[in-house]
Amino acid sequence: MERGNAASPRGKTRTGIERLSDKTIASWIKAGGNAGQKLADGKGLYLTRLPSGSASWQIRYQIGDKQGTFSLGVYPEVPLAEAREHRKRIKDQAKQGVDPVLVRSAKRLEKVEANEHTFAELTTEWLQHDKRADWAESHRVRSKRALDRDVLPTLGRYPVADITPAMVTRVIEKIQSRGVFDTTQKIHQHVRDIFTYGMALGLVKSRENPAQPAEAIIKSAPDAGHHPALLTFPELGDLLRRAETCNTTAAVRLCHTLIAHTVVRISNAIEARWEDFHLDAKPALWVVPREQMKIRGKGRTHPHKVVLTDQIVAELKRWQEASGVRKGFVFPGNAEREFISRDSVSKMLRETLALADKHSPHGWRSSFSTLAREETDFDPELIDLALDHIHNSKTAMAYDRGTRLTKRIELMKWWGDSLQKAMRGAEVVQFKRSRA
Repeated sequence: MERGNAASPRGKTRTGIERLSDKTIASWIKAGGNAGQKLADGKGLYLTRLPSGSASWQIRYQIGDKQGTFSLGVYPEVPLAEAREHRKRIKDQAKQGVDPVLVRSAKRLEKVEANEHTFAELTTEWLQHDKRADWAESHRVRSKRALDRDVLPTLGRYPVADITPAMVTRVIEKIQSRGVFDTTQKIHQHVRDIFTYGMALGLVKSRENPAQPAEAIIKSAPDAGHHPALLTFPELGDLLRRAETCNTTAAVRLCHTLIAHTVVRISNAIEARWEDFHLDAKPALWVVPREQMKIRGKGRTHPHKVVLTDQIVAELKRWQEASGVRKGFVFPGNAEREFISRDSVSKMLRETLALADKHSPHGWRSSFSTLAREETDFDPELIDLALDHIHNSKTAMAYDRGTRLTKRIELMKWWGDSLQKAMRGAEVVQFKRSRA
């Protein structure tokens, strides 16, 4: 027991170390007394009476010749058993030459820094810091847009240290509820990487990445790797007729038509730029820079030349004339987006036209590939070249080097004319040609 003005609890242990009980402490506090009075538990742990009448835990420790006092908190908010656990920790730190007061000050500073660092700020730093060579600028822009749209409105304002796994899971569930499975996985990966970056900076104190548990609720896309597609011209004709009058924006409608007539990937269509179109050339071409294509490297350095059908050329010219725009994105977005979203086109097919599990934007590539092989005798390698697929055969490489524009013009003319006939309800006949 502390000497001087310390109150004396009843009894001592056999070792001579005074021990307290909750009953003894309650009686001492109720009895009252002067501020500064002490009630000892032994080994440097004691309660000191405050001017308010309550009592605060204190722990005395010594490092070399230096003595210090560590304040724990008020009883009973800090129970007796917990105070004894802290005493052991404080004494162990002191034996190792570590000042517990300085440790606590450092932790408080870290907490303040973490609480001042919001998830939005950490996201900005992560995007600026992440300079991986495999990140094209277009990919960086898309990633930022996705985070701005789906994550920051919910998590952005919170301090990084306060975000829990449950909060992240709710964000991921909301994204997944739209049926955009690939987007869900990509955004979850970004959020996980952002928290990993925060852990490296000391802003995330938990041992587990707060985004990791959300992985348990992420579903795989249905029939992964297989995009639903209509494979007959009557079905495609009906789709095109319905798309022409469905409730969507003109930009989304024309973007879908562009995909149908060029069979490009949806990412290329929504990010199409007027500078890459040569509508008055013979043949009319859309020259997509290689860095914007899915397939890069593997000997592919040249841009992908898309032969434009007469039908889509006419549509694009009307759109250009109506908008009066000759530069920039063909399908500009609203104030928050540079161009329309890929989900807007997918949603038109999936929900507006009720074609979920029947046809998708990517499905046009399957429709073209299947029907061109079944209804014509164009070389399969030529069909693959139009789709910008990877080739391994010597024949395919020959096509790849020369692009065989003359034959591709024939192929795409057949496709454009067939879609036009199908849209009008006319019968599409097989197209046979010699394999010259």
